[in-house]
Amino acid sequence: MTQDQLPQEFAPLNRIAIRAMLWLNGIAHIVIGLALATSVIMFTWLFFLDVRDAAYAHNLVHGFLHALGTLMLLWSISALISAEIRYLNGSKLLVETFVEVVLVLFLRKLIVMPVQDASPTVEEISIWVGGAFVLGLIYIMILWGQKQPQE
Repeated sequence: MTQDQLPQEFAPLNRIAIRAMLWLNGIAHIVIGLALATSVIMFTWLFFLDVRDAAYAHNLVHGFLHALGTLMLLWSISALISAEIRYLNGSKLLVETFVEVVLVLFLRKLIVMPVQDASPTVEEISIWVGGAFVLGLIYIMILWGQKQPQE
């Protein structure tokens, strides 16, 4: 049903409903922003705990890979915060942001795989590498498509 198909008597109620939804959407984005800010603090704290644990365990390679995995989570959160800031400033949400976040999470998985408790199988490694490759291609195509002249 389009806007023109609504009876004229519903116009005031329609305006109130739209205004209420805009307020709720604004509140939702404030909550999202606060949650993202909180996660930055938490992942930063977790990074320093990983570094400390690596120093005490005298296994710097293992600890470094864990800490790097935590930093990659922080990178993902940073990309989402940037997208949220752009959205709140009136820009559209860009699909490339979400592809970037998923790509970083795939790469994080590949980085922390060697230090997991259970050794990954060849199939598991292949799935994660293949997924990262496909996401990388999608990301490149999105960037290439944005550089093309618009008609």
